[in-house]
Amino acid sequence: MTNSNMANREVCDLIFVDYSTKKPFLNLDFANVSTTELTGESVFAYGGKGHPKRIQFAGERSGTLTIETQIQTVKLWQMITGGELSKDAKFLAREEFDVMAEETTATVTLKEAPVKDSICVYAGDDDCGTELTYTEAADAKNITITKDADTVKVIVYYMKEMNSGVQRINIKSTSLPKSFTVYGDTIMKTENDEVLPYKLTAYKVVPQSTMSLGFTNNGDPSSITITCDLMADAKGNILDLALIEED
Repeated sequence: MTNSNMANREVCDLIFVDYSTKKPFLNLDFANVSTTELTGESVFAYGGKGHPKRIQFAGERSGTLTIETQIQTVKLWQMITGGELSKDAKFLAREEFDVMAEETTATVTLKEAPVKDSICVYAGDDDCGTELTYTEAADAKNITITKDADTVKVIVYYMKEMNSGVQRINIKSTSLPKSFTVYGDTIMKTENDEVLPYKLTAYKVVPQSTMSLGFTNNGDPSSITITCDLMADAKGNILDLALIEED
């Protein structure tokens, strides 16, 4: 296998391990593309006639680990943003109700109990226009609306609160992504048709706080790109690349 010619046509499965706690954080085995790029800066000592380069110095060793994926998880969003994971959420609900004509009041039942003082009611032909007045019954889901006699539809907006069955990432202006150690696993194929395991270890990576979430109703499923900066750990290690020999 020594110095074999080989090529790759398979993505890396990646395991992100919390750099501080050494505990696995995310098994990212659903990427489409994973790319490792190493960078460095060269400076030169010059001397002699014509000012030629005589001695080269290399430094500022760094790089990136870039991942493209169409599959997403809440843990992935948390890793990129450094946001806090919570089990509750508030969001705006919108419901439409058909009501009886020739009546100046209508009682409707909301699907969820609204957050206090969050209800806004409009006539169906004046959505987000002039608010209609209402009163709440003892059961917070029931409200009685005062309307014009010719109004046959009403629209109700209200905040609803969920305390179970929800995962929310709260991203603050002060949120910072954690540092991770990343272990990668893929394969290389040689000219002799050997398929060899290839292992990657990035000793300390920090995700860049950039994420674009696209939503579309046509074409391919949207994808996101995660770019992580390669850092040196306390011992100066940045990256290991290991090819495993066949038995």
